Amino acid sequence: MRALVVIDGEHYAPVVLDALAALPYDVAAGWLAGGSEKLRGGENYGVPLVESLEAGIAEYEPDVVVDLSDEPVLGPRERFRLASRVLAAGLPYVGPDFRFEPPAFEPFALPSLAVVGTGKRVGKTAVTGHVARLLARDRDVVVVAMGRGGPPEPELAEPRPSLERLLELSRSGRHAASDYLETAALAGVPTIGCRRCGGGLAGTTGESNVLAGAALAAERGPDVVVFDGSGAAIPPVAVDGRVLVTSSSQPVEVATGYLNAYRILISDLVVVTGGASGPLLESIAEVKDVPVLPVELRPRPVEPVTGRRVAYFSTAPGFVHETLAGHLAERHGAAVVHVSGNLARRDALSEELERVDADVYLVEIKAAAIDVVAETALERGRELVFADNELVGEGVDDHFLALMKEPVPQ
Repeated sequence: MRALVVIDGEHYAPVVLDALAALPYDVAAGWLAGGSEKLRGGENYGVPLVESLEAGIAEYEPDVVVDLSDEPVLGPRERFRLASRVLAAGLPYVGPDFRFEPPAFEPFALPSLAVVGTGKRVGKTAVTGHVARLLARDRDVVVVAMGRGGPPEPELAEPRPSLERLLELSRSGRHAASDYLETAALAGVPTIGCRRCGGGLAGTTGESNVLAGAALAAERGPDVVVFDGSGAAIPPVAVDGRVLVTSSSQPVEVATGYLNAYRILISDLVVVTGGASGPLLESIAEVKDVPVLPVELRPRPVEPVTGRRVAYFSTAPGFVHETLAGHLAERHGAAVVHVSGNLARRDALSEELERVDADVYLVEIKAAAIDVVAETALERGRELVFADNELVGEGVDDHFLALMKEPVPQ
């Protein structure tokens, strides 16, 4: 294999020269990442040195990038940033005790977008739903969604499955609030559900049936397919555009560090839910000059709740509950008597449901929405209404439409 090797000036050149000779690769060139303590001038490494990592990859077309540097030139933060750059170039990144492989993306013939995240609960599914609804105004759209609770074989959910259908799935032991069901119900487009298990640092799944789901989507011949990631896992499909969703509630060093820098590098748009602080924007810009779209997520009942006593169940953190209640009151006329963020914590959810008294149970289609909240509403004879998460921000639709290769017909 042909290798580009990362070296530094904190090692004496003769030491590096011998190390290069011992590598099990055909060393094409080296990149001096920094450091000068051991440099005297005129060092001979036995191979040409390139000006930058990217220039070396372009010129020598290596099969692998090997890192023989060390601290203080490349510490952990810098190493992960370097790993992200190498993986974004489609190459393995190898060191004395590590090896990172770039995720593999299978070709896909139809126009396509992917929505991926920097972690769980960043608002990725809400973004997918918005994109699907937007494109479905004048196109035939199919969504392919993968999740930890997806079906064993790719399964098509027709638009807007009923509450009765979701309860039927839940009572049969299925996860009735899986992302594909949420998208089908709230975006109103055909959605193919897939499953995945495990996720690597760069987003490769341990096991998934997404490629079979992609084939099923292609059989329908839609105008565009939207692939929805799962947590930080990335659909293994080569797409025309990729949207990365992160959250202002994530630490900046997580949202843009580690191998989330790789996710930024392979994306065409970064959506930041919860707004975007200066430090986050600056950190994204350090990784890549990419459009950034700050948005807020606000609940939107799919049925009117004006004048009703409403208990709202979500996965939202506690510090935004008051804001969400105010939005439901001001925008939708609801008399909000309770806001919960415990959909993903069944014990706490069951405990608080014992104290809730409301006319309408307004619920996100996530986690325990069906098997706990919907069942409780049914038992008590209360109305259950699904809640979508609306994206609120400047120029939201324009950013998403710009990702498509062809203009949207007018």
